[in-house]
Amino acid sequence: MMIKILKSKLHRALITETHINYEGSCAIDSDLLVAADICEYEMIHIYNLNNGERFTTYAIKAEKNSGVITLNGAAAFKGNKNDLVIICSYIDLPKKELKKHSPKLIYFKKNSNQIDQIKSSIPTQKNNVVSI
Repeated sequence: MMIKILKSKLHRALITETHINYEGSCAIDSDLLVAADICEYEMIHIYNLNNGERFTTYAIKAEKNSGVITLNGAAAFKGNKNDLVIICSYIDLPKKELKKHSPKLIYFKKNSNQIDQIKSSIPTQKNNVVSI
């Protein structure tokens, strides 16, 4: 049995631009693609923390070390410059391999697309979660 599981996550990334007239996709700084193990043209899911939009598109490369994350084409209607988003990629794994899998979780410095931390697990959520 195959299970779809989180492969990588760019957590609380900042949208730097939107381009309605550009070919649809999400351009991501190529350094961030490498850090998150996301391939060019790979399907990604984007979750907008500012407006609740959730959508699927594909990744394209943006200039290395630029911090750029843009929503292009139809995706540009799903967010605005300076919105915080979570960008995820998923992988299908045999259920027996799940225990060996570790996602790449990329966390950013506040109000920037500069990497703050890279982790491989999310702590167990407790009952007393405080809203951010």
